[in-house]
Formats: sequence, C-alpha cells, structure tokens
Amino acid sequence: MDRVRSAFNSMIKSERYSRFTLQPADDGETHVEVKLSDGATEAADQAGGSPSFRPAPPHRKRSTVCYLALGTLLIFVTGYLLGYLCHHETREESVNCGSEPEGKTATPPAATPPVVVPAPEVPLYQLLTQKLTSRAFDKTLRDFDLPRRSAGSVEDRSLANRILDQFKEAEMEPWTDIHYVQLQTPDSNRPNRVLFGSDIFKPTGYLAYSAPGEVQGKLVYGNYGRQEDLDVLQKKNIELRDNVLLLRAGKISFAEQVDNAATKGASAVLIYPDPQDYTYVADTALYGHVHLGSGDPYTPGFPSFNHTQFPPTQSSGLPKIPAQTITAKMALALLKKVGGPVPDASSGFKGDLPSVAYSLGGSENITVEVNNVLVNREIHNVFGVIKGFTDPDQYVVLGAQRDAWGDGFAKAAVGTSILIELAKAVRDMVENDGFRPRRSLVFASWSAGEYGSVGATEWLEGYMSSIDKRVFTYISLDGVVMGRGSFIASASPLLHSLLENTMRKVKCPFGPGTVYDMVGASNWEAKTLRPMSMDDPAYPFLAFSGIPSISFHFISPNTEAYSYYGTILDNKEHLSYTTGHLTSEIVASAAQFAGHMALRLVHDRLLSLDVGRYSSVLTKAVARVYKRINQLSQSGQLKGVNPNWLNRACGSFQRAAASIQSDIQNTDLNDDEACRILNNRIMSVEHSLLSPYVSPIETPFRHLLLGRGSHTLASIAKTTDMGQLHIQLALATWNLQGCANAMEENLWDIDEEI
Repeated sequence: MDRVRSAFNSMIKSERYSRFTLQPADDGETHVEVKLSDGATEAADQAGGSPSFRPAPPHRKRSTVCYLALGTLLIFVTGYLLGYLCHHETREESVNCGSEPEGKTATPPAATPPVVVPAPEVPLYQLLTQKLTSRAFDKTLRDFDLPRRSAGSVEDRSLANRILDQFKEAEMEPWTDIHYVQLQTPDSNRPNRVLFGSDIFKPTGYLAYSAPGEVQGKLVYGNYGRQEDLDVLQKKNIELRDNVLLLRAGKISFAEQVDNAATKGASAVLIYPDPQDYTYVADTALYGHVHLGSGDPYTPGFPSFNHTQFPPTQSSGLPKIPAQTITAKMALALLKKVGGPVPDASSGFKGDLPSVAYSLGGSENITVEVNNVLVNREIHNVFGVIKGFTDPDQYVVLGAQRDAWGDGFAKAAVGTSILIELAKAVRDMVENDGFRPRRSLVFASWSAGEYGSVGATEWLEGYMSSIDKRVFTYISLDGVVMGRGSFIASASPLLHSLLENTMRKVKCPFGPGTVYDMVGASNWEAKTLRPMSMDDPAYPFLAFSGIPSISFHFISPNTEAYSYYGTILDNKEHLSYTTGHLTSEIVASAAQFAGHMALRLVHDRLLSLDVGRYSSVLTKAVARVYKRINQLSQSGQLKGVNPNWLNRACGSFQRAAASIQSDIQNTDLNDDEACRILNNRIMSVEHSLLSPYVSPIETPFRHLLLGRGSHTLASIAKTTDMGQLHIQLALATWNLQGCANAMEENLWDIDEEI
C-alpha cells in the first residue's frame, strides 16, 4: 500500500510518462513518441539531444482534468484492493505426522496451491487408519482371490493389467517393467520319479532350478539338512558322498538344504513336510526353488531384458545335483524301509510320522529322476508413484509378490490387496486431506516371486546405477499375515528404531493395546527380530542393492512361518482358520503398520533411519573375528596378522556414526537444506557396506555384515584357509573404513588411521 501511495504522489508532483506512448497529432493521426521524465528531458536538452525526445507541450482542457481525476481515483481504488489481497493470508488447515515440533506443520512447495481442509489438525497416522478398514479389505481380498496366478501365465498378465488400471484410475502415473526370464517347470511328458525297491512314486510338486538327471545311491535320512545335522551323520560314520539325502522341510531354505548336501558330496536330495512341522494332510505336495540366490539364474548380475546380448551364463548358486519334493505319505514309506542306526534322542532327528524310528539309513538303494525343463516367460512388474513435493527424486518402495503356485492367498493375494489399498489411501490423503509428502512413494507389484524374487531382482539389476542412490527404504508386503497372536520382523539395523516406534503406535488387531504390548515390553528385540534369510523377498534389496529393507509378519505363537506356504492349500479358508476368522482385521492392521512406516519416511525432514543401531551389530561381528584371529595366532596357525586393523576401522565407523548423531542434535531440523545434507550421509551407510571387491555375478549378496560369501565378517570368523583369511580380512577392513569415510560430512574430517 505504501508503494501505491508513493507512486500516486510522484505522479501528482512531476509529470512522468511510460517510455512508449501513443500521442494524437493535430491532423488526427497517431504517432509514437518516446516520453521521459522532466529530469531526463532537461538532461537531453543540455546535451544537445534530438528535439523529438522532448515531452509534448501540455494542452489541458477542463474535461481532460476531470478524466485525469477520475483515472487517478480509479488507480487509487485498484491499488488499495490489490494491497489488501496481497496482505490477506488464506487460512490453511494441515495434517500433522506427530513427529514435527508442536505447532509446526509440513510446508508445501510454493508452486502448490493451498488446500483448505474443513477438519481440525489430525495426525497422519489417524487419517490413514480411518481409511484402511477391515471392511475395505473384505472386498479387496475377494477381488484378488484367484485360483491360478503362476508367473508369466495369462492369469498373471491379466492381474498385472488390473493393477495397472487401478493405478491409472488413481492418477499415479503407472508404468510396466517387462523382462524375459527362464523359469523351470516339470515336463508334462516325462514326470519326475522316485524308485525305491518295488515302490515307484510320481510326485506332483517340484523344486525349480534343480539339476536335471537320474542318479542312484544309498538313502540317508539327514533331518533338516543343516550343517550340524550333517555333522551328526558323519560322527555316526554314515557316508554322504554319492548317496541320496532325505530331509524334512523347515529351519532353512530348500536352496540351503541342497547346497549343504552338495557340499558333502551327496548325489541328490529329497525333501518332505514332517507332521511335526506341518499339520496338513499326508499327501500334500510341496513347491519351491533351489537357486542359492535371487533373480533369473541364467542372467546373473544383469537384467533379463529382451534386447540384451549377453553370452549364455549361469549363476554360481545353481545346484549341480537333482532335488525333488515328496509328500509325507511317500516319506513314510521310505523311512519304514531305510534301515541303519537309530539317532540319539538328544539329536532332534525324530519327527511325528507314525510307526517310524527315523533310522539314519545308508544301506538301501534309491533312484531319483528329475526331468524339469526350462521355459521362457515374459513377466511384467507394475509400478505406480505418488510424487514427493520437496524431494521427489528420493523414494520409499512398497512391494508385493503377485504370483503363486496355486491360490496363493497368504503369499500373494494379501500383499497385493494391501498394496492397492495403501496406494488408494495415501492418494486420497494427498488429494483431499492436504497431505504433502516430502519424498515419493513407489508401489510395486512383482511377478515370478515364487522362483526367488525374480521380478524384483531383475528390476534391481536393470536400474542399479540409479536405484541405489534414490531408493532409501524398501518395505515388503509379502507374507505379512500368517496367523494371530504374535509378531516377528527382519530388518536392516537402520530401521530398528522406526520398527519399535511403529509397534508402539499400531493397535493390536486381536486384543487390547498395541503391537508392542502384544510382544511384551521386556526385551522386545529378542522376541521380535529375526535375521533376514536369503529367501526373504526383502533380502535382495538389502544384501544385493544396499537398500535399508524390512519385512514383518503377524504369526501364530511358537511358529516361524505359515505352514501352507508353497502348497496349493494356501487359500482363503486355511488362512481364515489360522487367524481365527480375523483375516481382514489383521490385514488392515498390517496395512496400517506398513503405511505408518512409509509416512514417517516420506514426511519427516530427517529420515527415520538410526545409524547408531548399526554400532552394536558391527561390534559383535568384529568381536567374533578378533577372537578367531587371536585363537589362530596363539596356536601358531596364523602369523603376521593383526586384528587391531579391523578394530580401528570399527572405531572409525562408530566415530562417524556418533558424529552424525551429534550433528542431528545440533542442527535446526526445520532447515530443509541442513536435513538433506544429514540424510545424504545417513543414506550412504547401507550401500557403502556392499563389498566392492567381489563380483555381483559370482557373489551377488555383497553386504559386509548381512550378505553371503567369503567376504563377510561371519565367513572370515569361520574360515580355515589362512591365506584367504589374511586377504579377506584386509579387504573387509578397508570396506568398513570406506563406509566410515562416506558417513563423514567433510573431507578433512575423514579418519583413515588403520
């Protein structure tokens, strides 16, 4: 308003014109004159300038004065109105995540028009909870309950298109990622067979990526096929080389069972579900895969795009011996005739098959014939995105497997339903409730998950150069509901604090209190946290790509998994029975759990990733290596190796982590730029723990602490090869030091004193 008054007074006091005006001439024609202020005209006269630049002489009549007065009044009124509108602020009600200081709300970008919300300030989690109801999931679960959904099938493609259409309807800018992968299926003309004496079995289940062929050998019972189980057999002088191992499913993955057996020289592996671990009928077939890795094993380390021209190659994780699943009924017939010594009662070898002593065998011949064939399949991953308003180039990815061996209700339908309902709920919060996420949320529907996270891994391999710098968390929605009464989770240490806070926030779906109350406040970590296994869908994101990842599961007490996984009995009825007919209620709570973590990660200025949680994990791993090296040095087996090298690198990591935490405490967390600098340092941790000294083709899970291979601290603490130990210790030390360096803010703060 002051500027308007000033301009008005200047106009009254001195005659000023715009630089170009239309001036009527005496002859009625109009010509252009360039008008200057009086001062400018005088200066031009003094300099001998052209007379055409002088102001026109004033020919003022009474009517002209009246028009001038009216114009002046109009200008004054217009200026007053503009000033009022400019200074009048639109009141905007906004939502609150609960993590901002009281009275503070998320500030939308300047280009975003204000959204008026008629309701008072409401926490984001409460808004999300109101939208993710059990009633909504009743319908969605019915929609995605399909009898067939095998990877690359017509049904799988149709389901992908349905999800794509729903993302389009929600205006989530969806896209499809297509891969051409090799999957393994049974040969319909030559079924797999097991021959034992006069018995001939033709199981319908199978293990994908088994080595094909026909082998013979003595039948040996090896419990779960863990290393300690095979050690028991060797102590009993049971020969494993060139023999067939009969194992019961559970404790470790199929791939690890077959790998352990192959390492001992076994010629083949048979796996069955024992009634002690699985409660279903005795003729239920098992399905799975035995690739000790993830993704398409015939394009290891690179994506299975149709246009790639890589030479034929194979993953180092493909087994070299045949493997086949059989039913409990078939295993009963084998164990009754296996013979051999009886295991000790303390060994834990005995299951619950009736009238069976669980003898160790080693005397009767058996033949295993596997005729699986490779098939090429086109698979589609489907994505939708809700873009962030401040840092849209940083993403939280929520993913769910879409395919299954049969119905796959718990394995695929539940996760897909949560994916869709979460996307709709968050989109509605953005459109109607004023929610402005700082970062983006990507919703991903994966195909070929049953074959070892093939769809997800191919996506990671295809876009590794950009994904590892932009995706800062992956939340798996697979298998989140497997029962009622308990809760477990597997996660990067960076996410442990967020996991605990979310457990305190989300209400228990089948009782009073929260999920944290259900688990129990005392020692929640021991009751909840589990190491992330190789067959966990989140594992490739964490150990292969260096992305902080988490998977969580509502389960029944005293169980670790849903027994109907990998069978055609994974349907709505069996899950309903397992959950006490509270499936939709528990699914809604699981969706709220995943949604709360995602909202915190995309809303808060400072990422909800706690670097300090890595210190204790690292200290324990380094202590085991330190103890091992001291033992070898004292025994004289190892010389010239100082474990203090690794200790100093561990100290550098801890100092860098403490520096980040100190800087967080001394930083104004309302400053977006300061928080972005801190976030970049935090995001460097997980990716920097990937070893740069191993090949992603030979050793895909490169994580120093959570990966698999000779480069890991766990492997170094167990190796018996002294030369390899010395090399791997040096590389691990520098890997850890490099991670500590990446966490520092300034180059001059880097501490490389090794």
